[in-house]
Amino acid sequence: MGRIMQILNIAAYKFVALDGLPELQATLADALQARTIKGTVLLAEEGINLFLAGASADIHDFLAGLRADARFEDLEIKESWSAAQPFRKLLVKIKPEIIRMNHPAIRPSAGRAPAVDAATLTRWLDSGHDDDGRPVVTLDTRNAFEVDVGTFQNAIDWRIAKFTEFPQALLDHREQLQGKTVVSFCTGGIRCEKAAIFMQEAGLTNVYQLDGGILKYFEVSGHTHFEGECFVFDQRRALDPALQPRVNVGAASEG
Repeated sequence: MGRIMQILNIAAYKFVALDGLPELQATLADALQARTIKGTVLLAEEGINLFLAGASADIHDFLAGLRADARFEDLEIKESWSAAQPFRKLLVKIKPEIIRMNHPAIRPSAGRAPAVDAATLTRWLDSGHDDDGRPVVTLDTRNAFEVDVGTFQNAIDWRIAKFTEFPQALLDHREQLQGKTVVSFCTGGIRCEKAAIFMQEAGLTNVYQLDGGILKYFEVSGHTHFEGECFVFDQRRALDPALQPRVNVGAASEG
């Protein structure tokens, strides 16, 4: 008999201009500690990125308070469940970027790259081309060790060791993407959002980000066109297409 999945895990991010970061950091830390929620919240002038876990009532109560702030009222959440708390502690940190790229001119809060939802990507991959007949390729923007756990079939993988290597990898391989519709993807959407903007600025014209990343794709399309599982940066280590943990072993957290 399986273990009861009673811990709600949430992942979310939003690129939005933030000020008063120390005050916001203290407010969120107090709210999370009061509800015994663990995980990581990253704050930067460009937005918020969070991975949290706790009792369902505590998580939803915290989210209601967070969304009372107009800057976060439309925050989209990806949910999954686990039998045990996957995080060891709570961290609420201020960083230069909520996902480090070392390209401060890339500001998604100023305007997103076009996004494609999971159902549309599934349809495109079924047919091998987009609605205009262009060949479709998926581009994995994650680190090589994440890709090794699972990725889309025939996805482009440049074996980067960290996201800061993506811009140069794109410039080195830009020609192989010309004339194709490129869908960048990552775990929850944050890296592929920056990646898609960078690709546009590098001169590629048919570029999309996978809205919600792999986790949202699993919710909508399951394992279709995906091989393996999705690496996550907590003690669950990897989620299968049903968003169930593969193993409960320690894993490093990503800043």
